[in-house]
Amino acid sequence: MHAWLQAENTEVIDLTSSVNYARKHIPGAWFALRSRLNEALARIPRAGRYVLTCGSGWLAGFAAPDLVGLTESDVYVLDGGTEAWQAAGLPLEESAARLASPPIDRYRRPYEGLDAPVSAMQAYLDWEHGLVEQLRRDGTHHFRVLQNP
Repeated sequence: MHAWLQAENTEVIDLTSSVNYARKHIPGAWFALRSRLNEALARIPRAGRYVLTCGSGWLAGFAAPDLVGLTESDVYVLDGGTEAWQAAGLPLEESAARLASPPIDRYRRPYEGLDAPVSAMQAYLDWEHGLVEQLRRDGTHHFRVLQNP
């Protein structure tokens, strides 16, 4: 596959989680969600050959028939996935570029991340602080709210 990447007719599609993709992926690979492979394919340049990968290669193997049904190009699965690529001493890239699918595979709390507004964190703290009183008023949960001594 390393030689194929030197040719201009091969595109690599990485189906790992968006977080893992951003941490390490094969240079030039595209991130895609298996559930949105059809939409992702519209964003990825047409190629004569597509190679699917993920961390171990397992998910890529399950997705290969899906991709075969979406394209007339040749479809391959990287045996052992990105882990095998790394074990072979081949280069990896760290970035969140080349997202053919939106990174919606992981729930991100409203206050999570450095770009979260202070108001989101304050809203969460207010909710959490008011939770004990809410439990005290709600008679359906069957929890006993302990009192401070």
